[in-house]
Amino acid sequence: MRVTARNIDRPPTVASRVATIDWAKATADLDAQGCAVLKGLLSPEECAALAALYPDDKNFRSKIVMERHGFGRGEYKYFAYPLPDLIGQLRPALYTRLCGIANRWNETMGIDIRYPDRHEAFLKRCHDAGQTRPTPLLLQYGEGDYNCLHQDLYGEHVFPLQVAILLSEPGRDFEGGEFVLTEQRPRMQSRPEVVPLRQGDAVAFAVHVRPMQGTRGPYRVNLRHGVSRIRSGHRHTVGVIFHDAN
Repeated sequence: MRVTARNIDRPPTVASRVATIDWAKATADLDAQGCAVLKGLLSPEECAALAALYPDDKNFRSKIVMERHGFGRGEYKYFAYPLPDLIGQLRPALYTRLCGIANRWNETMGIDIRYPDRHEAFLKRCHDAGQTRPTPLLLQYGEGDYNCLHQDLYGEHVFPLQVAILLSEPGRDFEGGEFVLTEQRPRMQSRPEVVPLRQGDAVAFAVHVRPMQGTRGPYRVNLRHGVSRIRSGHRHTVGVIFHDAN
């Protein structure tokens, strides 16, 4: 059977792989830094199969050329429903592991919103509010491309964590192109965080705000993420965003 991104891995394999991640460490890293590396989430074959989808527009609902909008340089495409099997399986499996963190963060920050245990139930909330367009995306960068610092906010209903998966191998496929996160604390300068990734690694990170513990109790910090300049080669990334867009 020909291996494609739409038939590689079935739900038990994907779910069990997500389950083997050290979620205690990932949770501690998210609480401390606003991001956590999930090593080896995808195999090299899966990475190649997903990256190979990019030229075929039938897999996608829209294409964005970043330079036209002041987003940076490079381009990305939003997947159409139905999502490729691998993305369709990863999205709910990762959401299940992250929703407890999201609920605890909101409680700490005094935000009343709570998220259901199942991603399907959260998507229904989005769709009932008119947020029906899928948000997982495939990004493509070439030499000189970069992604400006930003937040992926697409409507009223926003899940506060998301995941990016590197499909290319640093040092072989491209140079540069580091994932960058910045954190703005009240009355302080921004703190940068550069996250080293290998092919198949993912980074889970805060979409916009997360709680910090101060001497007078918890407070909110604001985060943005981006990608530094690609010095040579080509870089592909999958973004797994859990809320849909209006």
